Amino acid sequence: MHHKIFSLPIVKQITPYITQRNIDGFPLIVISHPKVRSAISLQGAHLIAWQPSGEEPVLWLSNQSKFQAGTAIRGGIPICWPWFGTRGTPSHGFARILPWEFKAHNENNHGVILTFTLQSSDYTKQLWPHEFTLIARFKLGETCEVELESHGDHQATCALHSYFNVSDINQIRVSGLGGHFIDTVADKEHRTDEDLVFQGRTDRIYTEPEDFSLIRDTQWQRTVEIHHYHHSDVVCWNPGAELSSSMTDMGSEGYKNMACIETARINTPLCSQEDNPGKLAVVIRCRKHV
Repeated sequence: MHHKIFSLPIVKQITPYITQRNIDGFPLIVISHPKVRSAISLQGAHLIAWQPSGEEPVLWLSNQSKFQAGTAIRGGIPICWPWFGTRGTPSHGFARILPWEFKAHNENNHGVILTFTLQSSDYTKQLWPHEFTLIARFKLGETCEVELESHGDHQATCALHSYFNVSDINQIRVSGLGGHFIDTVADKEHRTDEDLVFQGRTDRIYTEPEDFSLIRDTQWQRTVEIHHYHHSDVVCWNPGAELSSSMTDMGSEGYKNMACIETARINTPLCSQEDNPGKLAVVIRCRKHV
């Protein structure tokens, strides 16, 4: 899927490194820069690819992803807002399935900076009765920085629902998650001092996370650093074999090469006031083992 995105015909050359391209009529902003290759869907301001030069893709994107208006994309970093999970309809909120406006861009020798906005409308007020402006900022180069900023007077649960590309779900460990988690599969709470090792279907909300998590991938000999900002929780998810095979946009083998480690505000909602916007952010780095 990554190769397909970067080989799509150019619809508009925005800058030397930034273009608009369409996949089946679905608009993408594509970055081809000496330091990084990346892509963002105008629907959802959804980062679907980030690959520093010389690295394997860091974000996972399903080969069965559907690029259709109003349908969530499976992979990358969806913006789940103004609710997480099934607390409302549609699942994970409406921000990830609505078109955003591409407002600003900049580029230099180190990478690119892009800004997108989403504002309340008659449609969103039918789902959630609040005025708002959302701003999503992306700084993409050797590191990946994503910041969500919400303006208005409201509370929201939300997540930067990051899907990471891994060599083998059975060969990774995740640290920095803290000692308490809610297992939403078993509907139980647990205390632990161990790293997370994925064993079958996993859906956990860690409520006392550290400020950064590490994915150690021994097969690819790399560590992905996930630095969380303004968060209260970190969600870890993998559907496992049985659920994966029932998901049309995942496929029976999809679960083997992805792990979601999500920067979130769930148990402590994100509060936004007129003079004090709410923020949620993540910074991702990738380093090789030596």
